Amino acid sequence: MDTFLKIVNAKIITPQDIVNDGIVVIKNGLIESIDNKNIEIDGAAEIDAAGLYLSPGFIDLHIHGGGGADFMDGTEEAFLTIAETHARYGTTAMYPTTLTSEKKNLLETLKVFERANKRNTNGAQLMGMHLEGPYFSMNQRGAQDPRYIRNPDPAEYKEVVEASSSIKRWSSAPELEGAVAMGKFLRRRGILPAIAHTDAVYEEVIEAFENGYTLATHFYSGMSGVMRRNGYRYAGVIESGYLIDEMDVEVIADGVHLPAPLLKLIYKIKGADHIALITDAMRAAGMPEGDSVLGGLDTGLKVVVDKGVAWLPDRSSFAGSVATADRLVRNMINLAEVSLSDAIKMITLSPARIMGIDSHKGSIAVGKDADLILFDEDIQIRKTIVEGNVIYSSDNS
Repeated sequence: MDTFLKIVNAKIITPQDIVNDGIVVIKNGLIESIDNKNIEIDGAAEIDAAGLYLSPGFIDLHIHGGGGADFMDGTEEAFLTIAETHARYGTTAMYPTTLTSEKKNLLETLKVFERANKRNTNGAQLMGMHLEGPYFSMNQRGAQDPRYIRNPDPAEYKEVVEASSSIKRWSSAPELEGAVAMGKFLRRRGILPAIAHTDAVYEEVIEAFENGYTLATHFYSGMSGVMRRNGYRYAGVIESGYLIDEMDVEVIADGVHLPAPLLKLIYKIKGADHIALITDAMRAAGMPEGDSVLGGLDTGLKVVVDKGVAWLPDRSSFAGSVATADRLVRNMINLAEVSLSDAIKMITLSPARIMGIDSHKGSIAVGKDADLILFDEDIQIRKTIVEGNVIYSSDNS
């Protein structure tokens, strides 16, 4: 039997414009129609948006944790807690992200993902795993554990890929020996290679881009800028990201990792079509500030959350974001002076396109999954809907 949900009196954010007093009809979890005219449907459940914005659900390409849990904790409950925590802030789809670790921990995390994914009915959808590391530049490791950083090992990464069909993306430093060959291998397997924690120069980035590395992980963080080598200046990954028009970039728009002028600069040069807003959130997202752990509880790094960001204990470096997706959108509007439509695109349609899921997610369009959120003028989330099912409502919180 068909199930219907009707959302009325909404300001609908579409890729083209905002439809006032709009009505969206959902049939069996898919968007059936978008209109200004009310259609009577027998037995349809109805939500009166009362003038709230109706947006595509947020898609987070890079996330480590939240609600006191981390994907490296090695438990199904951690995955479910994170998915449910971020659903309260408008995330309807996410790519759980690992940290640099031993191979056995990586393989176990992939198994846990697959078990947790089957149980996940009340949180953001788990779209597939993003492996961050361990193939990084030691000089650009940031808070990544140096004990596990190494060069790409074909036997190792092929074993990991063979072990799980859930890997959708792998972030590495492309200048390392064997990294270009790894990128080619990943592309053949339908996995997106991304540039991260890297000291590459422009010439190395160009080669990597031509061999599949089309996304720059957390732009500006853990990557090279203009540098000198033997007296000569070289363009780094940051400049390369600007120069390569088709290069996509991730932006941690928490207002701390990147100040307003840099947010404006990235938007001015790359535009909304090539920017994906990410939380890069660790376990302290959605939790009170104070002491926390980056990575698994037993093997992770002690950090301190203060002033809206996680720090290494000596305050020498940021150790992770505690942002939620709604905060990213507010910051792009208020700090970077971006329009609401473009801010939404950068956390919906653009990430969907980057990951190749834009045929069914990322925008409010007929035939797409009914992954939707309702929010007010301050981007405060009122309802989160995944495939037509309301999984969060502020009325019940």
